[in-house]
Amino acid sequence: MNDHRLNHPLQLLGVACLFATNVAAQAPKRPLEELINTKEPGWEHVTSWIDSATNKVEVLPVTENKARETLYEAQVTTRSPMGAIIFNSGGILVDHGWIRILGSGHTKLNRTLQTWNAGKTLFPEGNTGFILVADDAAGGFFAINGGGLGKDMGKTYYFDPSALAWEPLDLTYTEFLLFCFEGDLAEFYHNLRWKDWQQEVSTLDGNEVFSFYPMLWTKEGKDINTVHRGKVPVEEHYSFVVQTMHQLNGEK
Repeated sequence: MNDHRLNHPLQLLGVACLFATNVAAQAPKRPLEELINTKEPGWEHVTSWIDSATNKVEVLPVTENKARETLYEAQVTTRSPMGAIIFNSGGILVDHGWIRILGSGHTKLNRTLQTWNAGKTLFPEGNTGFILVADDAAGGFFAINGGGLGKDMGKTYYFDPSALAWEPLDLTYTEFLLFCFEGDLAEFYHNLRWKDWQQEVSTLDGNEVFSFYPMLWTKEGKDINTVHRGKVPVEEHYSFVVQTMHQLNGEK
């Protein structure tokens, strides 16, 4: 992942702005015109990364009014990759739809970055422990750390459904995008992909994930090819994961 493209100052700009916005939740929001950067649009960088991608990437068409609304609520600029993706796409599907990167919503991925985080990581009082930015077909979640996952603010974490834990990836948001576009996803997901997974994932809605039984973090659920799997709403899966982690950690 040591690529000269990662040294661009855009890589942390959007994330820093998003966390700063929510820490100061009572502060007036910047008008949309201040968030749209036409001189240094981050989308040019994102599209160049997609053009050189080695993994299959599908950019979902954007709906202008939803893009403007989501950008305003997120309060990130289009100079950043995060803001650029919100403003120029309904989201991005990677590797036959296995990974879903959140944007401003589309019929294939009917969640925006802002609405998906509302009530989960974004609250009126402004305490943002992390921001959910993507998820995958196996029920894993990618989040940018805002202090709730570790000391490495601005870095990406992965919720591994086979470990029932958040794991640090030591990647910025930009580095995470590059990992999705050109990383070795087969190796990363070696224990979460079953034989002929592509056919089943191609029928999966962007608001669904696969649920497994026995559960993947149990001794009986370690072999992905022998467990039972079925589609469930991603909202239901996320709630189940949070409740299960709280129970196992002895939290109320």
